[in-house]
Amino acid sequence: MFYRTDTNAHGLSHDPFKAIVAPRPIGWIGTKGRDGSYNLSPYSFFNIVSDRPKLVMFSSSGRKHSLRNAEETGVFTASLASRNLAQQMNASSAPVDYGVSEFDLAGLTARLGEIVDAPYVAEAFTVLECQVTEVIQPKGLDGEDAESIMVLGQVVGIHISEQIIRNGRIDMELARPMARMGYRDYTDGGSDVFEITRPPGA
Repeated sequence: MFYRTDTNAHGLSHDPFKAIVAPRPIGWIGTKGRDGSYNLSPYSFFNIVSDRPKLVMFSSSGRKHSLRNAEETGVFTASLASRNLAQQMNASSAPVDYGVSEFDLAGLTARLGEIVDAPYVAEAFTVLECQVTEVIQPKGLDGEDAESIMVLGQVVGIHISEQIIRNGRIDMELARPMARMGYRDYTDGGSDVFEITRPPGA
């Protein structure tokens, strides 16, 4: 099959675009508001951008709380959403009012970064502490702003749990990082593909 994206007439029951660009690593973004509130949200529009310097990015569809806090404070964290924390990751995607802590909602421990003033998931196997370098709103061919806004950050600190280090390297079979497939599908880096129903409104 072939279809043009300007008409999006693919004839399928669901838009296949995000299922094609998969698996997508999940950036479990932790931020702190100016009011001191903690925010945690999983982003499947997340990836590494550069190794020198170490840059990562997450993309917010609309002006969500993570974007607001990262813009206002200039920092964020990205925790590893591993298979053993799948349900907590999903719970943290629930749409809640600004100031409500998704850490509490998901039953997770919030810990402040060593360098950046932003919380991360203490139960996570790895964590990236990041300082914002750019906030970009991409444009389409028509010159109009995309609905998504990219936040790029330089990694200034990295946490790694000793539990997943084997023979001088991270053992990915132990870490089992979660990745988003299409639709409701996720994977943990192996052959296992499983569905998670997101909270209402997420």
